[in-house]
Amino acid sequence: MEPLGATTIFLAVCISCLLFLSAWRKMSGSGKLPPGPVAFPIIGNALQLNMKNLEKYGPIFTIYLGSERVVVLYGQEVVKEALIDQGDEFSDRGHMPVFERITEKKVFGVQFSRGEPWKQLRRFTLTTLRDFGMGKKSTEERILEEAHFLVERLKNTHGEDQLCLLEIRTEESKSFCFSCY
Repeated sequence: MEPLGATTIFLAVCISCLLFLSAWRKMSGSGKLPPGPVAFPIIGNALQLNMKNLEKYGPIFTIYLGSERVVVLYGQEVVKEALIDQGDEFSDRGHMPVFERITEKKVFGVQFSRGEPWKQLRRFTLTTLRDFGMGKKSTEERILEEAHFLVERLKNTHGEDQLCLLEIRTEESKSFCFSCY
């Protein structure tokens, strides 16, 4: 039993050292980022998501969601400055490794693309939707009318359990068809 105990202790020390070095390397590479709470290895700041960070670090701070570094902007003034006054810096989408693994770095629509392809797809989508009537008063009125019909239909169920997904999809389809034709 003695060698198994020594091996287990040795492996635990090695894994602990690797986790510590990984966390230290990540923290040392964030020189230009705003300050934030110290993250736990693997889970990041998942246990520290609260308003205390705002009080301690101000309206701009850095947290880790898992192993992904995220800069948090809190407050209307800060978000306005970032998105309007410095819009070119923030006009791209964030790096999402999970989606890149799923799509194998291919471009799949507006949801999964980033960089220049995302900007082009977004511009094309908004232009096309405007051509179909998005933002026009008549389209909004039709959508609101269909929404009222859906709400009334759901109220008439009197709290019974039933699958309303089909009804919601039907209302979405009707609104889209009204926009197209």
